[in-house]
Amino acid sequence: MSAALKTVELPQESDTLEFGRRLGAALRAGDLLLLDGPLGAGKTVLTRGVAAGMGVTGRITSPTFVIARVHHPDGDGPALVHVDAYRLGGIDEIDDLDLDTDLTDAAVVVEWGEGLADQLSDTHLMVRLRRREDDVRELTLEPHGEGWTERLGELTG
Repeated sequence: MSAALKTVELPQESDTLEFGRRLGAALRAGDLLLLDGPLGAGKTVLTRGVAAGMGVTGRITSPTFVIARVHHPDGDGPALVHVDAYRLGGIDEIDDLDLDTDLTDAAVVVEWGEGLADQLSDTHLMVRLRRREDDVRELTLEPHGEGWTERLGELTG
């Protein structure tokens, strides 16, 4: 079961990028982030920030048609595996991607991963994004497993 939820308001796209940078700087190999939210909620923008925080340069786009992309940092640190599970039909297709192998030496971010990729690890962070009518994004962080609650306390202050 999940620990206490934490909600963050992100009024501007730059706020989403900055929060992603802070989150990315806190990631390490073996971390699994699951992003959930409707189209336009900010999942890919958040992932761009995560990549920047991990030291990854280059273009970060939604991997909708290629399903998964691996991005390597310029320096030391884990790679970022960015997955779009929207088109995947079930756990068998997630298994075919060998994401559990990637979890040993990369941080894995899965858009649309709830109900599929959460089975890869008992320890993960569910990030729910929604776009309110006033165009402000709300991000709800739902830690699962050991360690995330403490790390989120540091991240969200």
